[in-house]
Amino acid sequence: MEKILTQHHDTAELWKLENYRAQGGYQVLENVLKTCQPDDIISIVRNAGLRGRGGAGFPTGVKWGFLPKDDRSRYLICNADESEPGTFKDRIFLENDPHQMLEGIIISCYAVRVNLAFIYMRGEFYLGAKRVQAAVDEAYAAGYLGKNILGSGLDLDVLVHRGAGAYICGEETGLIESLEGKRAYPRIKPPFPANIGVFGMPTVVNNAETLANIPHIVSRGAEWFNTIGPERNRGTRMFCVSGMVRQPGVYELPLGIPLRDIIFEYAGGLKDGRTLKAVIPGGGSARILTAEEAMQVDSDFDSLQRAGSMGGSGGIMVMDDTVCIVQSTYIIAEFFHDESCGQCSPCREGTGWMEKILHRIEMGEGRPGDIDLLLQMGTNIFGRTICPLGDASVWPVESAINKFRDEFAYHIREKHCLPGTVSIL
Repeated sequence: MEKILTQHHDTAELWKLENYRAQGGYQVLENVLKTCQPDDIISIVRNAGLRGRGGAGFPTGVKWGFLPKDDRSRYLICNADESEPGTFKDRIFLENDPHQMLEGIIISCYAVRVNLAFIYMRGEFYLGAKRVQAAVDEAYAAGYLGKNILGSGLDLDVLVHRGAGAYICGEETGLIESLEGKRAYPRIKPPFPANIGVFGMPTVVNNAETLANIPHIVSRGAEWFNTIGPERNRGTRMFCVSGMVRQPGVYELPLGIPLRDIIFEYAGGLKDGRTLKAVIPGGGSARILTAEEAMQVDSDFDSLQRAGSMGGSGGIMVMDDTVCIVQSTYIIAEFFHDESCGQCSPCREGTGWMEKILHRIEMGEGRPGDIDLLLQMGTNIFGRTICPLGDASVWPVESAINKFRDEFAYHIREKHCLPGTVSIL
């Protein structure tokens, strides 16, 4: 398979401008500014069917088209917060290939007529922040940023903003609040950021991997992009594979490739003697799949949704028969309780109660009725919060119980994990 986003990732010190340009970097930008109108770029991206790679999979060109046609200032934000459990794909661009992402940002800003863009980065990405800022500085020095870029009349400034380690800042309105210097409380929608975003102005928020696709789509065209992946799920994706596999890592593969191929062919499969038990296919907030389900589903957004889960952030977490489902569910619940911003009562209180109940079940102190109580609590949280974190906290618990209820019942009855599983607590 032809690599697109990672085709030059074996180049030494690719994060430096001279090495990026040696591989053809910024040539697409130069051609765009000479030969394309902004609306041409939007049309190409819309026809390509590029879906956002951050979680929801919303069509990028359609999102751009939501910006109102008025004379207000508008902004673009590159969402590189990447805090979803099991996800580490954007880090590849931030640390090893920031200019590809930056070229995508500049072309996108030209398309949607933006003069100020932000790169919002997860605070823990120290090396990534250092290299992204260095790339921005190099771009200014080379004339790719600043006033009258390459004589085109385009003015664009890009600012790098580091978060402070809050998961909720990956949600676009929480990110916007943080960027404005406030506590990252997600906003009620509508109004949507396309109309009232950062500083009250129209704003586009795109994921880092999404933006890295833009130079390739604009250069090679929508028809080329539509030859990769199934209908409505075009292009490649950076899949993050972790857990009980021989070769964990990030793999650029076409959307729609069978999930079993990602696990057993590219990630090397499981260790000798182990059998597949379950897979979380789209980051910690995705519903869990049984081994049988995982072996029958493809990796694109729509296939995973039909299977009852989601593609999410592309974080594939593989569990073999040594994994205790109760324990893994408790760990995820603990994460969401810790990361709840506390704005909405169902999420603030409910995530804590779910964590406590799962903890006592895992510790051998479960009570009859705890399983149904967890499901009831999920019902009281789901759909009753401003942002999707409440729903995201419910999906792993609800699906784990529905798929592995006997294991939860065993914990309560026998007061320990299933024989053969390994406790890490």
